[in-house]
Amino acid sequence: MATKFLKSFSIATGISTTLLIASFSSHALAMSPFQANYQFTYNNKGMGSATRALSQQGNNWTYQFTAKAGGIASASETSKFSFANGKIGSQSFSRTSKILIHNNTMSINFNPGHKTISTKKDDKARSFAWQAGVLDELNAELQIREDLKNGSLKSSYPLADAKEVENRRFVKQGNEKIKTSYGTFDTVKVVLQHKKPERSTIFWLAPKLDYLPV
Repeated sequence: MATKFLKSFSIATGISTTLLIASFSSHALAMSPFQANYQFTYNNKGMGSATRALSQQGNNWTYQFTAKAGGIASASETSKFSFANGKIGSQSFSRTSKILIHNNTMSINFNPGHKTISTKKDDKARSFAWQAGVLDELNAELQIREDLKNGSLKSSYPLADAKEVENRRFVKQGNEKIKTSYGTFDTVKVVLQHKKPERSTIFWLAPKLDYLPV
């Protein structure tokens, strides 16, 4: 998931992440293209930047996340999907990351015609049986946002990663105020739980920003 890149640095070095600016189209309640820029800092010193961007061509959508921390690390994730009746239909996902001299790649192809979900992490390829409604770790953020807006957040969602398709729990843990460079936002705190608790991910989603993570 996009936040894993930032989360791993936060755990190791106490980095804080701040939303700098977000731009949206005029459609407040429907999924719409946007771009949001972030910076992450260490001891109040700038260390790196990240961008989330959602674009649309007809019913084909692309959600991209990029992040860079100087010469230390970089990451890029791209999710392609369709969207209809409030539901995301996953098509493909890719991730590349680099920390110092270590490079990693991962890809997922969703193929309903052949009833398969194929993955490849570095040199290891796998294939799973098709399941309807399976999300990837990036477009899951968007599905959660849509469900929160519609008051239909589910207790779990099927997510594909390199090794398996697993039902992952998203737990709403109330509201918190989060300070950013552009002011303080009321947010909804959502936790993506993992069977290994240390790998759980926390989102703070701001209703005022169309439930964008801050």
